[in-house]
Amino acid sequence: MIPADPYYDMLERIAAQIDATDLSVRVGASMRLNEYGALGLAFKAATTLGGSFQRVERYARLWTSVVEYELRPDPRGTLFILHRSGERRLGLRLSNEATLASALSIARQVCPVPVAPLEVLVQHPAPKSTASHADYFGCHIRFGANVDALLFSPETLAQPNILGDEGISRYLISHLDAELAEISEEAPLVARAKDTIAQALSEGTPRMADIARALGLSARSFHRRLSEHGMSFQTLTEDTRRDLAEGLLSDENHSLAEIAFLTGFSEQSSFTRAFKRWVGTTPASYRKDRMSR
Repeated sequence: MIPADPYYDMLERIAAQIDATDLSVRVGASMRLNEYGALGLAFKAATTLGGSFQRVERYARLWTSVVEYELRPDPRGTLFILHRSGERRLGLRLSNEATLASALSIARQVCPVPVAPLEVLVQHPAPKSTASHADYFGCHIRFGANVDALLFSPETLAQPNILGDEGISRYLISHLDAELAEISEEAPLVARAKDTIAQALSEGTPRMADIARALGLSARSFHRRLSEHGMSFQTLTEDTRRDLAEGLLSDENHSLAEIAFLTGFSEQSSFTRAFKRWVGTTPASYRKDRMSR
């Protein structure tokens, strides 16, 4: 793995030299299941397309540390949502589009009938042309949405996979569960760094050099060791802020203004915008939903 930021840098350098309007679609469409190892096999072996996406939701940590996936019921079907924290720079936006395109690409590789979502939802504004997006996804694309997601109908997710096999599935799932167990506990350095960042957030956004010093490391050594885990300091800080915010919102004793302060924001409005970028909803709506469960 490499940290997300250098990958976004690369996409932005490409976009500075060519028209990158359809780059994300071409990258996503080129992805093949055999590039995902055991997870790709498990995706193929699930008996239905819905089962395949359930495996992505559960086992995504085996191949990425910067994206989480969620299957969420919707009145029209099921949303396959990707969660990726960080500033919505061009590189991240292109990467999100490519990830949605790749999810559809691998679905089309296992389904015996043509697959198209009911709708594609993208949080960032539309590029200057969306013709290539519409041609590839085969449905309406709603830019400026609250989430990054593919909306599938119940009928689509119920489609049997070409190579669905329960016996092979059981074997692969046991293998994936064993791999997941090995990484279920965060690396000690990452866990310590997140604790240190969380404690420093009430003073504002922490600097990498300060957190490295608190951990007994040089900034260069800290950066290198985070890179070994496929992370950047910015991503780690964003993840810590989000985790801390979600935890504090589950406790009604903290006001939204207090949570904004404790997560390093000088204004509640800035916290609200950041949280909506992370989760797709406002802190107040998130708290209301959690309290109603």
